[in-house]
This record gives sequence, C-alpha cells and structure tokens, in this order.
Amino acid sequence: MIPNILSIAGSDPSGGAGVQADIKAISANGGYAMAAITALTAQNTQGVFGVEMIPPDFVAAQITAIRADIRVDAVKIGMLGGEAIIRTVADALSGLTAPIVLDPVMVAKSGDRLLQASAVAALRAVLAMATVITPNLPEAADLLGVPEALSRAEMQAQAHALLALGAQAVMLKGGHLPGDDCPDLLASAAGEIWLPGPRHATRKTHGTGCTLSSAMATFLGHGLSLPEAATCAKAYVARAIATADALTVGMGHGPTHHFHDLFEGNSP
Repeated sequence: MIPNILSIAGSDPSGGAGVQADIKAISANGGYAMAAITALTAQNTQGVFGVEMIPPDFVAAQITAIRADIRVDAVKIGMLGGEAIIRTVADALSGLTAPIVLDPVMVAKSGDRLLQASAVAALRAVLAMATVITPNLPEAADLLGVPEALSRAEMQAQAHALLALGAQAVMLKGGHLPGDDCPDLLASAAGEIWLPGPRHATRKTHGTGCTLSSAMATFLGHGLSLPEAATCAKAYVARAIATADALTVGMGHGPTHHFHDLFEGNSP
C-alpha cells in the first residue's frame, strides 16, 4: 500500500525547502504527498525576502478537508510561523493516531528567522503531540534557551532536556557540530542511537531539515519502526547531498538532489 503523507509547512518558491521539498522527498520514497500550506515566502538560495502567513482558520480548513476525505498515514509538520498557527494545527490534528514528525523550523539556512520569538513557548507546549521532533543544534538551543551544543556530550544533554520538555523522541541533527562528520542522535525513553555520517564539502544543503523530516514521515507511514525510519531517512538525505552537484540551482545555498535515484544514469 502506498502511504498518504501530509506535509503541513510553508512554501519555498525556489523549490529547495518547505512544502516543495517535502513533496519531492515523500514522492521519492514511495509515498503519496499532500500539503496544507501555512505560509507563503519570497525566497531563493540566497535568502528570505518576504513572508505572508496564511490565516489560521484557512490552515485549519485545509487540514480538515484532507482528514474528512483521505486516510492520513503520517504527518510532517514544518514551518508554523507563529503561536496562532501552532495552536490551530495542534487542534486540527486532534485525535489523529498516525505518526507525526515535527521539524521545528525556526531559522532558514540564510539566517532569516521563520518562527516568531514569541511563539517558541507555544511550540514547546505542543512537543508531546509529535512521535518525534527533528531539531538541528541551533533549533534545539532555541527551544531550550541555552547555548548551541558543541560536542556529542552536549548533544546528549540537550536531547534529554528536550525529552524532559515532553517530546516523545528526539532526532537531534549534528550537522552544525565542528568536525568532519555529521552525527545525528535519536533519543527516546527506549535509549539512544547514534547515526554517524560523513560531512560533504558542499554549499548545496538548502532544505535538508525539511527533506529529512518528510522522508522520516514517509518511512513511518510505510510501517517502519522509528529507528528504521531515522536510519533510512538519514541515508536518503546523505545521498541527496552527495549528488547535489548535478543540479545548477541558484548562487547561494543550493538544494539537495531529491530524485537522485531516478536521475542517476539518465542524464543526456
């Protein structure tokens, strides 16, 4: 069965992040992609130049329409922007038993803030609704109100602090950690699993967080366990980054190659 995966996120017109990246990652990993859009952005590989939030009641209407007609096998939540939409999405998903992957999108690759500072407390309050949250190191620090982790030991401490805030499981992404590798840490009440990975010398990492979280949601929708889904999603993103030089998109932080398996060997 092909799982139906719902992305609740903002739009990136350049195609590298947000709903556009989610649809690509879900499709590339064998899911049927659906989307409820929370925000329109004017952005490219060099920065975010404008954001228009969708009215909360219309965000709710999108989710309600999908749930009324279509089986939802997993959900990925990305950019929520502000407190009103955070609470609206939480209410709209009430009663859903499908896995939920929450990517706390707070700051874009360019450094532009995508979650109002005043909304951080509201996001903390809804962590427990997610099967797993997937913050990077700056996002984890923002959620906890502490300095960014600089070592594996600090990553472990912050992952457990996020669990103490109410998260069921945490996939803490170590891409910002100094060094030649990119270790991610999956932590839950069941224990810790380190997912190592090499660092690729490239600027084409726009939308990696969106891509990872939507891939994880898709694998969970396929029925994989959380450790299996995390492992498969990390491997998929690693390949998408490693093959990103096949793309010539923009002059800043370019996108990853979501359909690398489809395109491999098929170039003219």
